[in-house]
Amino acid sequence: MLNQTPLWKYIIIAVVIGLCTLYASPNLYGEDHAVQISAGRNAVVDEQLVEKVSADLAAASIESKSIVLENEQILVRLLDADTQLRARESLEKSLGENYYVAMNLAPDTPEWLSALGGEPMKLGLDLRGGVHFLMEVDMNSALEKTLKDSDNDFRTALREEDIRYRTIKQVENGLEIYFRDQDTLDKAEFFLKNRNRDFVFSEKSDLVLFATMSEQKLLETRDYAVKQNITIIRNRVNQLGVAEPVVQKQGPDRIVVQLPGIQDTAKAKEILNATATLEYREVDIEHDVSDAIAGRVPPGSELLNYEGRGPQLLKKAIIVEGSHIIDATSGVDQNGMPKVSIKLDSQGGAKMLAFTKRAVGKPMAVVFIEYKATGERDAAGKLIFEAKRTVISVATINGVFGNQFETTGLDSPKEAQNLALLLRAGALIAPIQIIEERTVGPSLGKENIKLGKEAIIAGFMLVLVFMVIYYKKFGFVANIALSLNLVMMVGIMSMIPGATLTLPGMAGIVLTVGMAVDANVLIFERIREEVADGRSPQQAIHFGYDSAFSTILDANITTFIAGLILFAVGTGPIKGFSITLMIGIATSMFTAIVVTRAIVNAWWGGKRLTKLSI
Repeated sequence: MLNQTPLWKYIIIAVVIGLCTLYASPNLYGEDHAVQISAGRNAVVDEQLVEKVSADLAAASIESKSIVLENEQILVRLLDADTQLRARESLEKSLGENYYVAMNLAPDTPEWLSALGGEPMKLGLDLRGGVHFLMEVDMNSALEKTLKDSDNDFRTALREEDIRYRTIKQVENGLEIYFRDQDTLDKAEFFLKNRNRDFVFSEKSDLVLFATMSEQKLLETRDYAVKQNITIIRNRVNQLGVAEPVVQKQGPDRIVVQLPGIQDTAKAKEILNATATLEYREVDIEHDVSDAIAGRVPPGSELLNYEGRGPQLLKKAIIVEGSHIIDATSGVDQNGMPKVSIKLDSQGGAKMLAFTKRAVGKPMAVVFIEYKATGERDAAGKLIFEAKRTVISVATINGVFGNQFETTGLDSPKEAQNLALLLRAGALIAPIQIIEERTVGPSLGKENIKLGKEAIIAGFMLVLVFMVIYYKKFGFVANIALSLNLVMMVGIMSMIPGATLTLPGMAGIVLTVGMAVDANVLIFERIREEVADGRSPQQAIHFGYDSAFSTILDANITTFIAGLILFAVGTGPIKGFSITLMIGIATSMFTAIVVTRAIVNAWWGGKRLTKLSI
């Protein structure tokens, strides 16, 4: 018999719509104004801190809805925005610099729904507000690093060519290479000029060869520093789980970072602002540490602080730098202590292998380096950064290893996780500093949301009225499908971890409403044609759906492909539009064809009909 839908199809439709409705429901519960507290590198978040936070808020006469410790962070839910601001200011004063206190918006989703993975849909910077950072790249450090790499490269090349030199010094604008006689200098100059086309060589007095970077090399170095830092910052933001961030270049040495959907994120600021990397260095066991402490530091070595253990004498020569690290994961070693498993690239692995072959049984130190702005600027107006080097681990090399090994000696699992995150995201080519931090308030976003909702509701209601008037009972069926389509879109957007609704995304929803009803218009017009051709009502319904399907499929596939292209090549708001467009196409195909066919079959299928209300 025509127009009969089997029970299993009804069950599938009910399950799909039920799941989408379930995961769309968190958007009905709203959000709480909250303050988020997380620990700095040398601080701990525990139950004692929860009690202190509670006492500090009570002393400041600030009422809170709840104070919860979760994921090594404290979340304080508050009554309103004014209380939130007062709470942040009070806690910043009482907790000090060792803790990060940030404003946030915490979903008020019921626990049972959160346990099922239900979360409200994320809103973009243009709808909800967010955090805007302007970061400046220290170009002087980028150039110094390039010269330092060239210094090591020159030394290795001259040794391999058996060209003897006295020493190589790094000066402000280049490298000075000292020789003992003119013949050796001439031979070295000829060799290096042919080998290093991006350097300009000139002979100075007293048997000194001066090498400076060419203008093209300088431009490439600066451009590479910014582009590489942008890539690494994107990786860091992605690993923090921030949806659809904006990370882009502004001017020759600045980077804009926008984190939509949040007012402030302590963890994001900590990770973005921290310019950190590692150096693996050999411990100087040939000289006495006490002599170095007394001021007699041997040439080629330096004295660094070993956290919790006092000064440590290390050789200045770097075995491997953090820029060679391509992966890092935290875990525990065989003794249950925190560790970071590190994987190097081929160049770093070769350096580590060459060192460990001759250093089995000797201690090797891990130096953690943080670059922090001094607040001062040089003659060119650029920020001056200071490198803080701290030894975090000293371990004996028990065997030869290459590109995979472990770093131990860390104080806590949290420190291991943070360090692994920084290293996995990449070592910044040059230090960066947040020179402007701006919180974009949600007031403009509320206006955008209001206008966007009005546009969606107006378009939706006009379509509903038109369909009922023009297609009668079949129009009512289409309206049911259209309503379910919106619910499914919201549910799927809420389920996708990285999906964010932006203002262009709302435009995509409005467009999808029109596209969804367009499919039903094609079907209903085809049914009318079949009735006009003399077919029975049941045959008209059957042939109407079957005949219109290919046309609907072709139109939606081409639009879906366009959405894929927009997603692949676009950024930010364009991706937001393409995501809602593609989701809308998929849900509209399901509701306009499968759901309406099931409703029509349940309403009219298997009955003796003389006419259709269409």
